[in-house]
Amino acid sequence: MAQQGVRHWTVKQVGRWLREEGFCDYVDLLCNKHRLDGTSLLTLTEYDLRSPPLELKVLGDIKRLMVSLRKLQKQNADVLEELGFAHDGHSPQGSAGGEWLCNGESVRDCDGVDALGGEPYQYSNGKHKQQSRRLDPEYWKTVLSSIYVVFVFGFTSFVMVIVHERVPDMRTYPPLPDIFLDSVPRIPWAFAMAEACGLILCNIWLLVLLLHKHRSILLRRLCSLMGTVFMLRCITMFVTSLSVPGQHLQCTGKMYGDMWAKLQRAVAIWSGFGMTLTGVQTCGDYMFSGHTVVLTMLNFFVTEYTPRSWNFIHTLSWVLNLFGIFFILAAHEHYSIDVFIAFYITTRLFLYYHTLANTRAYQHSRRARIWFPMFSFFECNVNGPVPNEYCWPFSRPALLRRLIG
Repeated sequence: MAQQGVRHWTVKQVGRWLREEGFCDYVDLLCNKHRLDGTSLLTLTEYDLRSPPLELKVLGDIKRLMVSLRKLQKQNADVLEELGFAHDGHSPQGSAGGEWLCNGESVRDCDGVDALGGEPYQYSNGKHKQQSRRLDPEYWKTVLSSIYVVFVFGFTSFVMVIVHERVPDMRTYPPLPDIFLDSVPRIPWAFAMAEACGLILCNIWLLVLLLHKHRSILLRRLCSLMGTVFMLRCITMFVTSLSVPGQHLQCTGKMYGDMWAKLQRAVAIWSGFGMTLTGVQTCGDYMFSGHTVVLTMLNFFVTEYTPRSWNFIHTLSWVLNLFGIFFILAAHEHYSIDVFIAFYITTRLFLYYHTLANTRAYQHSRRARIWFPMFSFFECNVNGPVPNEYCWPFSRPALLRRLIG
């Protein structure tokens, strides 16, 4: 039978081919019942044979039929390519239905695994590894997330101005009892050291971000998580005004007058990143600690997006995080509960976000789109974990290329 016209075979011609190959028992099932023609025969896979509605039970017949099919597919590779399937010598690849990303691509296609029942890449030692897949950086989403976090930081600065006007009078509301603050004497320079730890962590993270191959996705995740935590912080410090944690803080209700004065003060806080090292002094923003949020978030991003073998970087990141938290408490700038809640919320949100992002079944579910719309929007095309791959963000200069080749 001429192989060149397989694409145009009728159901009867497919039945004749099955008989010639020795599969008479399956002519009725495949041709009469399921109307398999030439095109559908070429795209048939072992997964189709094993799954409903065919559900072939004899393993030997399945394997022999697949051998014959692969020969046929190899002889008609150009036809498969024209139909949108790429033949790799084992089985045709392409979309087999199932889940789809919001950009229209198949979920299975993005995994680097044969979408029609093929196997992942196999090393000679028998271990399997998913083939590398291309992740769309989606720069426009990263820009949106950056705008989101800048807006949240600006809004947080304005709320801090409002909170300062409502700070309780220390003569009426003295500092609340706190086991740590009552037990550890205040260290005046400790808060500056906490901010120094944050600056070191920030520089480490910027270096990781600069060299990471998927830097756009990482920056988008950092902006969305940081913005969400600080938006929650706006709510908590606005609805509840705690008394000043220490007598050393000269905090009294400060009225800034008209709206223009409030906006000027908010801009000053925003431009100084809310840090005492830049001359910013704030009062009343206690529930919960923004410094702890930044330290913890940077630590988790550094440890998540660097290889597990980078033990020194991971240890340094955790030391900076924990020492930074200790210095915040030692400076008596926050209650212990402020720091604990900030650490708990930040770590839980980071872990929940990445668990959802790495779980395809939930990532594309209707529940995720309803309850976590921003997560679904940012992550709908990032299918699975982001691999830790590194590359230069720019081409090497000509001199450097001549020196190192």
